[in-house]
Amino acid sequence: MGDRGNFLQKVITFFKIFIEAKELPDDKLLFTYNGLLYPRIICSPATFQAMTSFEAREDDLLMVAYPKCGSNWTLQLLGDMVKCVYYKDMPPTIPLIEVGAPDKFEKLKEESSPRILSTHFPYDNIPKTFFEKKVKILVVFRNPKDTAVSLFHFYNNNPVLPKCSSWDKFFQDFMTGKVVGGSYFDHAVEWNKHIDDERIFIVTFEEMKKDLEAAVKKISDFYEFNLTEEQIQQIAEKGTFKSMKEKSKETHGEIGNAIFRKGEVGDWKNHFSEAQSQEVDAKFEECLAGTKLGEKLNYNAYCKM
Repeated sequence: MGDRGNFLQKVITFFKIFIEAKELPDDKLLFTYNGLLYPRIICSPATFQAMTSFEAREDDLLMVAYPKCGSNWTLQLLGDMVKCVYYKDMPPTIPLIEVGAPDKFEKLKEESSPRILSTHFPYDNIPKTFFEKKVKILVVFRNPKDTAVSLFHFYNNNPVLPKCSSWDKFFQDFMTGKVVGGSYFDHAVEWNKHIDDERIFIVTFEEMKKDLEAAVKKISDFYEFNLTEEQIQQIAEKGTFKSMKEKSKETHGEIGNAIFRKGEVGDWKNHFSEAQSQEVDAKFEECLAGTKLGEKLNYNAYCKM
């Protein structure tokens, strides 16, 4: 289709979604499936049902992240890595497996390997086919406070999600798991149980911000891409959050600004009250303190007042 064709298609799709979203009241924009909230306009029970017959391939590349932990950033980096190894042109990056019409899974059968797939599903909701085929899974995490703030702004800048009346109200919904993606802490606890699985690799938003080149190398090593030092350096230089935000309208259409907002570490301090900060501290202590994932998140460095 070409770059211009892809861009125009994204613009058309965005406006179709925007118009459809405008016709629904906020309280009708989400629906519940298996206990979790999903945006009605881009997800459906029919798609989830069709997903049960989807077959993974051993060489699929699956990226998993709780919403607003850096999934779009990581997907673009992963796409650039795969391009170096397998493709002359940018490989197709499949949207979230839970998003789209039921027939998408028939179309997925036609995609060449390796397919780059992604999801916001928690561990237990991921189709069993990925585990049966022993697919390597890249899991992206971000500290919970910045995740909450980013998701709050995403709600208010994304037409398929209801607007939030206030940060305080959204914070309580986030802490009780009444947001898309469910409970951040439930999501983290489940992945921590599988952190030693050799086919699962966890990378954090913060370590990518701190040393992107090192993070790219770790991801490359996990997938056995055997990238050269020069390739790793080029991918990291091209793939900074700042660079991707500048290109976001081209890569993601009108929704690009909502997807790539600030990309900062520590923005939570501009939103959290001391009581809210302490509430998250206590929840982290309850769920993740002393765990391998808790250590990897480096909570004290990024989440203390």
